[in-house]
Amino acid sequence: MINEPKPNNVIPVSPSMYKLRPLDIRDVELTGGFWYTRQKQNTEIVLDHADSWIEKLGWYDAFIAAAGGSPKRPLQGKLFTDADVYKTLEAMIWEVAARPDATREARILEISQIIADAQEDDGYINSFFGIKGREFRYSDVAHGHELYCGGHFFQAAVARIRSGHDDLLTQTAIRFANRICEDFGPGGIEGSDGHPEIEVALMELFRATGDRNYLNQAKRFIDSRGYKTFEQHAIGFEYYSDDMPAREATIFRGHVVRALYFAAGVVDLAVETEDSELLQALELQWANTWAKRTYITGGMGARHLGESFGEDFELSPERAYTETCGAVAAIMVAWRLLLATNDSHYGDAIERLLYNMIATHPSAEGDRFFYANPLQKREPGIYAQPGEAPFRKDTLRAEWFWVSCCPTNYVRLMASLSGYMATTRESEIRIHQFFTGDITTTTEDGKLIELAIETNYPWDGAIKVTFKNSPGDINLALRVPNWATGSTLSFNGDTQPVAPGYGEIKRNFQAGDTVILDLEMKIRVLEPDSRINAIRDTVAIERGPLLFCAEELESSSSKVDLDNFILNLKEEMQEVSIGGLSDVSKVIRVSGKVLAEERDENWPYVENKQTRSTVKTSIELIPYYAWSNRGFSTMRVWIPFHEDTK
Repeated sequence: MINEPKPNNVIPVSPSMYKLRPLDIRDVELTGGFWYTRQKQNTEIVLDHADSWIEKLGWYDAFIAAAGGSPKRPLQGKLFTDADVYKTLEAMIWEVAARPDATREARILEISQIIADAQEDDGYINSFFGIKGREFRYSDVAHGHELYCGGHFFQAAVARIRSGHDDLLTQTAIRFANRICEDFGPGGIEGSDGHPEIEVALMELFRATGDRNYLNQAKRFIDSRGYKTFEQHAIGFEYYSDDMPAREATIFRGHVVRALYFAAGVVDLAVETEDSELLQALELQWANTWAKRTYITGGMGARHLGESFGEDFELSPERAYTETCGAVAAIMVAWRLLLATNDSHYGDAIERLLYNMIATHPSAEGDRFFYANPLQKREPGIYAQPGEAPFRKDTLRAEWFWVSCCPTNYVRLMASLSGYMATTRESEIRIHQFFTGDITTTTEDGKLIELAIETNYPWDGAIKVTFKNSPGDINLALRVPNWATGSTLSFNGDTQPVAPGYGEIKRNFQAGDTVILDLEMKIRVLEPDSRINAIRDTVAIERGPLLFCAEELESSSSKVDLDNFILNLKEEMQEVSIGGLSDVSKVIRVSGKVLAEERDENWPYVENKQTRSTVKTSIELIPYYAWSNRGFSTMRVWIPFHEDTK
């Protein structure tokens, strides 16, 4: 039985206990600017692109075959492609909830019927297992992804429930959830899926329905992991987060997406059971991972083997895997920790991930996508032909991938992005991410707040917040990023300095009152920790929330060999306003030198290379998210400098 949806409950993450309460996605409307452009593109292009590729590759047909029907295409795809159907369906549901569309609603009902037809009499659903002629149910819990797929189905159902529906989709999902609880409950199958996801999904299903069986089963799955119960993997039991219990771990390890999905479920469990010790363990794991195993983009995953983290400070820019799915999963964890702690660091982390990982995923046109996200490319890369869905994950952006977890994760995040922008609590509105648009919401103590937000962020640091109504005594808090030293907060002409964290103004606000947060948007030169051996004696350039990179087009008539370029930090860097490169407003021009001639040697190590003749030159750095949009190119984020130019 589904609880009656609450009036303000169309929320991706809805904890029953929190320090900050997330807003309904309908309460936040993006009307212009950076994220509006991307959300609009997701609505108009990317979501239908995903739907059409899933149709083209026969992943809907797999459900038709499971139901005993006659599919249009032969059974194909990986054993986890059901999850991509479910993630795309979830995106459609958030999309219709926020931006009603009769055609898309009809598509939701059509896909729901395809899934429901494939459900077995006892509630089980999977297009790969349990079907005549295929593997038996749960015959490969380490790699079968049955519960993983089910988890993504449940998250789609949660979106549907929170959108106010009790229909075929939700009823089908609940029957499947009940089947899993019976199969894996007390006296049933021991252990869990090798790929976590079911844990966070069951926690949200518990929150959406009030059925504690789902919380209890999520706890069983979480408590059973960490005892080396899965088969050994090439990188060890940590591949499955099965090397030690969640309470004992001090850092995220193993397969990045598995570890982060698991962490999101553990945070949910800690919050709902008021287990402060478990929550603190997850805070520690996040802190250590962010400090030692995270790239400057916010991406995680140094090793292609096992799609895994690697050891502390093992952060090679060339070998970076940093899967887009890992960025989505990291946002899932950071958002939950933000709601639980009210620590602005998590808002900073989400900002870094959004601008430098999530925004990098699609092409400017919205019809090609990155899977892995390296920070250096010595060669222009591998181009996937139109209509090709490559198996490889190190290509340039491709229209689709045979393993399509990244674009389907992207569409569901962008469809629900409004739910990650702001929070409320008693007599407070707190803005964590900056956008142009409107907020209309009610605080816990019943005060209606109507705001208009104007900004040209990330190109400009001014964020203007205007009250459209008179809410009374309200605390308005705006996140001040950790990089934004020297910023100010102004109210009706009174300007005060504001430190990183949150800038807050509490007063009896009236309609027309305006608050302006002005973030200092200077160019910043960052040096890596000396323990990151791969990038010693290099620097990276940031401005505002954006990381910049050097990109050299293969077609350029004045190419600069980026492998030979040495930055001169004594020369002033210049912001240059441009047009014509995606939606980039500014690039940064830097000066340096290159070797006049690179000799071919029979041994690549020489004495006193720096004494060889050089030529002064300059290059323009572009935002990292925009690279690989202008043709074949090389690229690097970390740029060498020499001590005499520092």
